[in-house]
Amino acid sequence: MPRVSVVMGSDSDLKVMSEALTALESLDISYEVVISSAHRTPQETGELARSAPQRGIEVIIAGAGAAAHLAGSIAALTPLPVIGVPLSGSALGGVDALYSTVQMPRGIPVATVAVDGAHNAAVLAAQVIGVKDPEVRKKVEEYKKELGTKVKKRNEELQQVGYRQYLQKK
Repeated sequence: MPRVSVVMGSDSDLKVMSEALTALESLDISYEVVISSAHRTPQETGELARSAPQRGIEVIIAGAGAAAHLAGSIAALTPLPVIGVPLSGSALGGVDALYSTVQMPRGIPVATVAVDGAHNAAVLAAQVIGVKDPEVRKKVEEYKKELGTKVKKRNEELQQVGYRQYLQKK
């Protein structure tokens, strides 16, 4: 049974949103992936949001570009945490999506990550699930420890070869 619902307004969003799917897979968190538009298929989107708790969903990640308001529409219809991913595919480079995702009315919060920040949305979803699931929390802790290890290794290499040689390798 999926624990996270990853929803996007269009199949053109899948390239960026697949980063969330990859991250959830690496953390062994089950998910569903759905294309549903707040504006083009509002009834289906509403049903997806309303039925999520009964389907075992714990967190919803919603990605949309332009001024589309997928995350907000979903957040208005579910008691579950919603994480919005503003996407950069518009003429305004994602600023319109960022504003429409982050500027929610009182009582209808949407946690919002960076423009095209689907990977971080998945990590945040894992952290929310990890509040009550020690196995998921441990995986998040291991993931973050691994990030630190990578930084230390890069620094060691930088110190050994100097910045010029390090940059040539990149």
